Parts: sequence; C-alpha cells; structure tokens
Amino acid sequence: MTGSAEPDEIDDKTAPLMEHLMELRNRIIWSLLAFVIALVAAFSVWNPIFNFLTHPICRALEAKGQACNLVLIKPQEGFFTAINISFFGAIVLSFPVVATQLWRFVAPGLYRSEKKAFLPFLIASPAMFFLGAAFCFYVVLPIAFNFFLGFQQGMLPGVAGTGVVADPAAGTGHAGIVFQGSMQEYIGVTMKFVIAFGLCFQLPVLLTLMGKAGLISSAALASTRKYALVVILIIAAIATPPDLMSQLIMFFAIYPLYEVSIFLIRRIEKRREAELRAQGLWFEDDDAAGDETAAGAADGRK
Repeated sequence: MTGSAEPDEIDDKTAPLMEHLMELRNRIIWSLLAFVIALVAAFSVWNPIFNFLTHPICRALEAKGQACNLVLIKPQEGFFTAINISFFGAIVLSFPVVATQLWRFVAPGLYRSEKKAFLPFLIASPAMFFLGAAFCFYVVLPIAFNFFLGFQQGMLPGVAGTGVVADPAAGTGHAGIVFQGSMQEYIGVTMKFVIAFGLCFQLPVLLTLMGKAGLISSAALASTRKYALVVILIIAAIATPPDLMSQLIMFFAIYPLYEVSIFLIRRIEKRREAELRAQGLWFEDDDAAGDETAAGAADGRK
C-alpha cells in the first residue's frame, strides 16, 4: 500500500553488537578529545575568565566604597582555582561536540517522528541552561553579594576604598569587620550558584519531554502544586548557601518554570487531541460518563 505520507520507520541499517560497541567507543573518544582540547584552551585563558566571574563581587564592593581584592589563603589556591575554572570552561565549550556525538549514536535507533520530537529538546536544554546561568550571574549574584557584604561594620567613610577599618581605640567601641575573600572560596560559591540555576532551568525541558512522551499530564502537575512547592523549597535549600535570601530567590525563579511546564504540556495535549479528532481516533471517557449517568439516575429514583 502506498501513500503520500512518509512512513514512520527506523533506519534500515542493522549492525551487530560489536559494531555498536565500536561506534560507541569512537563517539566517546571524540567526546573526550573535544573535552581535552577545550580544557587546554580554557586553561590558557583562565585569568580573563576569572576576571569576568569577579564582576558581581567587584560591583558589590565598589557600591560600598571598597577595593575589589581577593586573597590567597594557601600557596596552591591560585593553581587549583585555575583548574576549576578550566574544567568549567571545558564542559561548556565541549558540550556541542559531546551532544552531537550522542545524537549521532542514538538517532539511527529512533523513528523519524521521534527524531523530530526529540531534537527540539536537545536544542532547548543548553539554551535553558545558559538562560539560567545568565539570570544567576546578572541578577541573583549581585543581590546575594550585596546581602552578604552588609554584615561588615566599622568601615571609615573617607578611606573605605583602601579596606581600612575604624580603629576601636578611636572611640568606636567595637571591632571592625571587613571582607577579605578567598579566591578559591569565591569561585566555588559563584560556580555553585551558576550551575545550580542552570540545572534548575532544565525543569521545563524535562517536564515537557515527559509530557510529550505521555508519562505525565498537565492535570497531574496542576493537582500536585502543593507538593511541588515543598520539593522546590527543598531543592533551593540544598543548592544555595544557608541563607534565606538565596533560597527565596531560587524558589521564585524555579516555581514559575513549573507553571510554564504545565502550560506547555497542556498545549501539547490539545494539539494531540486535535490531531486524533481529525483522524477520527479520539474517544471520550465513556466509563466516566456512564458512571455519572448512573449516579444521576439513582438520585432521581430517591
């Protein structure tokens, strides 16, 4: 039987197990090679990357009239900071190659309709990660660092830019508190924030993909909102430092994404229903309707 529609079938290529293992090995080798090259490239420019990552703390310190200085607590701290930045940069730079290799390995085993359904999510996932990372870097971190630096005290107004604190013997009556941040500690906190928000922004991608596969429904997500609130609060408490402001910022950033997921899944369900109705394959829940009719008849006999 022939038709105008393109048949939805898996690629005709077949290969024995050893060929699949050899192909998987080649994909892994290319991915590791891309990661190593990206690691070397990121290490060669770790200092400009570090300078870029210090913008939030520097702006917060400048707003308080202080010099932007970080210190080395241990002799090896600078080296390990460079390594951490290089690994982070390598993951970002090599992701397109790794994702391409993964797609080329998995795609031959998918139906054409599955390829069309899965490919947009493969593109949306890194886009949402970068969106979450940018939101964290440009919105969350400045607010968080302004809050953290608010616990300083005793800064002299005229010489605050030098990092000098008020002399307790000069009549202040209390010890001065000034920020002297560790280079490695700052990078660790910043990268933790950025990665946490980038991963949390994957929520709409994950839930929408599950909705596309029919594993969850918009009605189920809407009925479990109260449980989702608790789970998101727990995630925010784990992913951020132990301060209430950071947790609230992450919560109010993630929960709208949950509502966006419900909206997207509802649109997918409506589109699927419209397609099935057009094909004459859509059937209402006759059992539920029958139960309601029987209940109404029983009430009428009373």
